[in-house]
Amino acid sequence: MHTAILIIQCKDSKGIVAAVSQFLYENNGNILAIDQYIDEELGDFFMRAEWELDSFDIPKDHILDVFGRQVGERFEMDYSLFFNFPKPRMALFVSKLSHCLFDILSRYYSGQFDVEIPLVISNHADLEPIVKAFGIPFYHLPINKSNKASQEEKQIQLLRENNIDFIVLARYMQILSADFIKNYPNKVINIHHSFLPAFVGAKPYHAAYKRGVKIIGATAHYVTEELDAGPIIEQEVARVRHHNTVDELVQIGQDVEKVVLSKAIKYHLVQKIKVVGNRTIIFT
Repeated sequence: MHTAILIIQCKDSKGIVAAVSQFLYENNGNILAIDQYIDEELGDFFMRAEWELDSFDIPKDHILDVFGRQVGERFEMDYSLFFNFPKPRMALFVSKLSHCLFDILSRYYSGQFDVEIPLVISNHADLEPIVKAFGIPFYHLPINKSNKASQEEKQIQLLRENNIDFIVLARYMQILSADFIKNYPNKVINIHHSFLPAFVGAKPYHAAYKRGVKIIGATAHYVTEELDAGPIIEQEVARVRHHNTVDELVQIGQDVEKVVLSKAIKYHLVQKIKVVGNRTIIFT
């Protein structure tokens, strides 16, 4: 089934839902889902509407223009239109840790993610056999201080050649440059343990163990120039106890990371995220 998704932001006022619903009804649009949210503090209205496209009276390429004239201009809306076809094209960036990569590839293989994965890029060769087992091209681009800029240029070239729509950093242990990020605003998803910034460094779980933490977790967010401070997409925590070893903390943390990252990818794929400044509205 081909569907269209309309995401709206405007000042809250009476009649918005009725106007959007009437527009879809009058043009033979069968509504599949509508979710709305009002930010009481700012007075802003947000809405996500999804409907069947196959029987819709307005041609796909003219929907935005017609909607703007009939509804958008009246309410001074900021609106975007998306379709569930063709499949989005996702690139994966990895280093040596495999847990997020395995989880994403298994969901991709089983059909949980309606997405294409044209390539995987890594600064290490360790995970190449895993990626190639799924029939996906693997590009090994080692990075050091002297070649970081040139290697990022190669990465961007590969992304453009493969028409990549968005990128997932599946425990990619490199900091992307500001120039790289500017090419993909709100289109790079990262996952990190929620110990940041309290437990920074190479062994956060060891530091957490020494402090006797009771909760560990993970945060998925869009990448911005400010390290690990982009708009948050999804978070989750797991409780731990004093008898858990460091290895057990690592395992529990990695399990949480996989789930949180997969949810963030899913929300992005089905257009359930609206970025507002440095925060997100996640539609249900």
